[in-house]
Amino acid sequence: MDWSLMFNSRVVVFGCGNILYGDDGFGPKVIEALLADMSLKDDVACIDAGTTIRLLLFDLILSDKPPERVIVVDITMDKDIEPGQIKEIDVDKVDPKKIADFSMHQFPTTNLLKELKDSTDIKLNILVARAVYIPDKMYQGLSPEMNGAVAETVRRIKEIIQL
Repeated sequence: MDWSLMFNSRVVVFGCGNILYGDDGFGPKVIEALLADMSLKDDVACIDAGTTIRLLLFDLILSDKPPERVIVVDITMDKDIEPGQIKEIDVDKVDPKKIADFSMHQFPTTNLLKELKDSTDIKLNILVARAVYIPDKMYQGLSPEMNGAVAETVRRIKEIIQL
């Protein structure tokens, strides 16, 4: 993975999650699908952030050459949407009591996303899909619902970046 792409691109898409824990691998799977999409322009960096999103966000906050837009893709366990359904989250509206619903590894990631939005000119989009379940033991592969959400998430990302 060429991490420097996030400093030389107009748009950076981060896919968060651990591919070894079922539906938690949704973000990396979306990145895989984006990388296979031949319609993406060269100024869009697609980065499988795994579980290291905090470090990458910190680097972006300190960067003297930030992207115009950052899109973060992850899972949620929020019960206000159905399994496999996608929604966009406004980091300013995340209720502190609901932080645990998102798998971006909670604080300080939510704080860093808010700081990124508030202290830079970077436009921020957070797309999440509700996981069916996260296994207790390692299991690689998404549930059918989350597999179905990959293409829709790619479509929404392309819409956001105007492709």
